[in-house]
Amino acid sequence: MSKTLIKFSSEDCGTCHKMSFYDRKIASELDLEFIDVKMQDTTTYRKYRQILMARYPNKEGIGWPTYIICESPEGNFNIIGEVKGGHPKGQFRRRLQAILNK
Repeated sequence: MSKTLIKFSSEDCGTCHKMSFYDRKIASELDLEFIDVKMQDTTTYRKYRQILMARYPNKEGIGWPTYIICESPEGNFNIIGEVKGGHPKGQFRRRLQAILNK
């Protein structure tokens, strides 16, 4: 089953912007589909909100950005893991790979 990396971010978040220079590329290298969900894009946010709320029901502890790896994001999703906050490129790749290796 294919896995998807969903990035929850904000347009006015500097760290989110910095990560955008390599997050999509790393997702592709790890054979992950990539969905970018900006909080300001209410249509896309509403579509994937239930995944974020499953992990953070009160929105407490969300990092910016928050990346959630899941299966079947369009349907009966299954959350596999997450990476929160900004990371250098190599560390970001290693953290995602560690989740995929579990």
